[in-house]
Amino acid sequence: MNAIIVSDLHIGSRYFLYQEFGRFLGNISEDYELILNGDIIDNPYAKLNPPHQRIMDLIGQLSYRQRVVWVRGNHDNGYIPKGFGEIHFRHLHDIGHRLLIAHGDDFDEIMPRNQAFIKAFKLMHVLRAKLGAKPVHVAQYAKKWEAFFKVLRRNVMMNAVSCAIENGYEAVTCGHTHYPEDRVVGGVRYINTGAWTESPKFYLLVTADEMVLKTIDDSFRVL
Repeated sequence: MNAIIVSDLHIGSRYFLYQEFGRFLGNISEDYELILNGDIIDNPYAKLNPPHQRIMDLIGQLSYRQRVVWVRGNHDNGYIPKGFGEIHFRHLHDIGHRLLIAHGDDFDEIMPRNQAFIKAFKLMHVLRAKLGAKPVHVAQYAKKWEAFFKVLRRNVMMNAVSCAIENGYEAVTCGHTHYPEDRVVGGVRYINTGAWTESPKFYLLVTADEMVLKTIDDSFRVL
């Protein structure tokens, strides 16, 4: 099976790189399954502006000609739009025992245990922008707090790998941390597909012969 996997679009966020993603969708061959691995919508209760709504419409249209799977994340959990194509919504997904696909929030033990810090952190992020700093997505700002961010990334990765080992998967792919990486831990390959709220933008290409983490700056084209 051939598949394209992306995560953390955050459609509706001012930081979603919608023009690039629209071009990306137009280049996906019909014999590839598109897997949207969580946090596709930034806020399921907010009305989308026209350019972002167009991306949602394109995803819906795509689902009529090829399989589209939407794996839920923490931002879009419970989100099921009415009349939205033939999308297959999942909590988890897989490609045989070859690859486990999970957004990653279920593997995150750090943020749920540090809600007071997270709240204060988000307030600092807002204040920083009001004082004139360059506005960036909160996850991008979090990367400046290297020690905390490293602990978060490792926690998600290790729990994802443990889940893969327990269930007999060769590899696992997540999003959630907005940090693209591809490494082998405990004999299991861990791949994070990053986010579409900053550049470069990543996707995971899966074919019968390989799994490759790529950027759309690689002159993306699936033939």
